[in-house]
Amino acid sequence: MEFRQKDVAVTASGVETDYVIRVVQTPQEVDAAAWNQLLAQQAQATPFMRFEYLAALHTSGSAVPRTGWAPHFITLWRAEVLEAACVLYVKPHSYGEYVFDWAWADAYQRHGLDYYPKAVVAVPFTPVPGARLLARSAEARAVLAQGLVQWCEAQQLSSLHILFASADDLVACESLGLMQRQTVQFHWRNATPEGQAFTDFPHFLASLHRDKRKKIQQERRRVADAGVRFRSARGRDITAQDWDFFYQCYERTYLEHGNPPYLRRSFFQAMADTRAEAWLLFIAERDGQPIASSLIALSQGISSANGQFDAENPPRTAYGRYWGALERVDCLHFEACYYQPLEWCIQHGVQQFEGGAQGEHKMARALMPVRTHSAHWLAHPGFAEAVENFLAREGQGMDAYVDELGRHTPFKNAASPGKPAEST
Repeated sequence: MEFRQKDVAVTASGVETDYVIRVVQTPQEVDAAAWNQLLAQQAQATPFMRFEYLAALHTSGSAVPRTGWAPHFITLWRAEVLEAACVLYVKPHSYGEYVFDWAWADAYQRHGLDYYPKAVVAVPFTPVPGARLLARSAEARAVLAQGLVQWCEAQQLSSLHILFASADDLVACESLGLMQRQTVQFHWRNATPEGQAFTDFPHFLASLHRDKRKKIQQERRRVADAGVRFRSARGRDITAQDWDFFYQCYERTYLEHGNPPYLRRSFFQAMADTRAEAWLLFIAERDGQPIASSLIALSQGISSANGQFDAENPPRTAYGRYWGALERVDCLHFEACYYQPLEWCIQHGVQQFEGGAQGEHKMARALMPVRTHSAHWLAHPGFAEAVENFLAREGQGMDAYVDELGRHTPFKNAASPGKPAEST
């Protein structure tokens, strides 16, 4: 199915605007510098919306039409000025998204209707909240959102889904009447309940209830007693041998569950070549031999002048992304994926650590519930109404769930539980 288009005017309230949309299907047709400069202006910029990251997903063969991710780089122009942009994928399935709509697809099928292909505005295989609709202004963002709906209508797609959207994205989507959905992730903040940054890992432990503190100490002791030691490498200090070993671990994690890995080795090679400074690798060794690894992404301050990350400032956020082990050691996963990264974050002044999708067990490690958001448009009026009713009920259940989570804070001096924070 071919979706390539020339300039298409965007209408608002039935009136043609002076904005036009241009759609291209390969990263090679995108101005990388202009894309990154636009990203730099967003309140919730993440390294996963960098041009280099998105391009590597494509050029490595990880997110391409053959794997069910047909990319469309949507750009919004006024005259010759790039006002807004996003990447949209046309998909024949719902794998690799982490906002689950399988039940919606099943309902369509039971009624003899096609749910696929659908449109998804997301970063493939990356459940990290942040800006999805990159824009110079709120007006441009709203026009881009309007243009996406019009484009999906023109292509006769069943639906549009903007996943792990930022607060600014949601405002633009709400103005169009798109339905919103909430999920919960678990993030760690480098701050005591009183707002003081942790000075070291013992300071962090001291902020927890005694039972939680003892549990973490016991888990770390088990790993140490097993003779496991850790080393870390960041950026260009991650060697080619380190990357090869990491991929062996990453691949093992998927194969143990009977699935091939989403990301190819060439994707990580592209990251090493173009975005090395955005990665931190922990390697577990025993008797001098590597046995496990975890890869952490880093988001640094961005200079809006050139769209480049500022290497002089410490990362604001660390993202737990990938892990794997060649040997089974009790509690090794917790050490590699939580305790080593948290200790590193404290040492380097990182403000928060995002632990990825799902996993309320993370609360025992002081990762607290955070609401994440998505926005949805369905072309079929009857199904749109049914989904809207479902989301209202689901939202009530989500409120009850997060209220219950709030009653189980691991911090000993925490205030009365309330609703979880929004993603930042």
